[in-house]
Amino acid sequence: MSDTMRAARIHGWGEAPVVEHVPAPVAGEGEALVRVEVAAVSHLDVTVAGGDFGIKPNLPYVGGVEGCGVVVTSERFAPGTRVILRGGGIGLMRDGTWAELVVTKDKTLTELPEGLDPEVGATFFQPTTTAHTALHGVGRLGGWLADVPVADEHVAVAGAAGAVGSMVTQLALLSGAKVTALVADESQVERVAAGATVVVSGDDGAIAALASDRPATLLVDTLGGADLPARSRWVRPGGRAVSIGYVAGDDVRLGLSNWLLDDVALLPVNMIRREREARALLPELAAMLVSGDLTLDHETFGMDDLGQALELLGTGRVRGRAVVRPS
Repeated sequence: MSDTMRAARIHGWGEAPVVEHVPAPVAGEGEALVRVEVAAVSHLDVTVAGGDFGIKPNLPYVGGVEGCGVVVTSERFAPGTRVILRGGGIGLMRDGTWAELVVTKDKTLTELPEGLDPEVGATFFQPTTTAHTALHGVGRLGGWLADVPVADEHVAVAGAAGAVGSMVTQLALLSGAKVTALVADESQVERVAAGATVVVSGDDGAIAALASDRPATLLVDTLGGADLPARSRWVRPGGRAVSIGYVAGDDVRLGLSNWLLDDVALLPVNMIRREREARALLPELAAMLVSGDLTLDHETFGMDDLGQALELLGTGRVRGRAVVRPS
């Protein structure tokens, strides 16, 4: 094995990754060395690389908080075992998956469920578990309002063409709820699962009707930004708005008098705190992907195009999830 490897490193906050040769990592006690097959490019990667996250890696650092690879050495898994790479600080407190090789804590590895391709294995954890948690763990679909069973829930999904929004839409439909899916433009309509009512953000009449009729019992919002309070008013009094992302902006102004009058709970989804809960969902969600009950799109980028991937992801222009093959 070579003493060096190719890796994409961030040298400055807000700067594009630089692909270069760096020393290959060496696993220590309780650690595994994994050859990366597919690395994910996630919204968390965008936030960390911009220098706006609460955890700042020491510069320069190898990005990539998720991936899928093949074990080279491990105390838990035999060489050649295909595993999911996530957790243990990779891409945050230690170098991540945008490299040919990565070292991580043995205990953080999860064997890839049989039947999943590496691209799906590298990318499905975050959107599927976040969507499931938003609907069931935080949004309590079918259990929030005593008089509203799942079949009578109306879920509005903002950002329904994105990876998480798509999963929210699919899981809500599979649960038996009615779904209204908000997308950015006509080109994204085809990305929404059959059975949902699609609303394009430029359709002023449809948006006005949502605001006046307030048909939803639950909003799952992946966009954030200044319009989040307005979208929360699509929800009937006593309902809830679950906030996942902030691709449309990080700052929200919430007028307390109107918020109290609207009577809609605003709930955050913190998946870092819910990591153990999320891992427990993996077998169920993986089985749904293998069976085809859930589908997850992805776009593949080259190592040298990681800067473009981060830019497109940050502006919501990636179809599904972004992945890169380091080797």
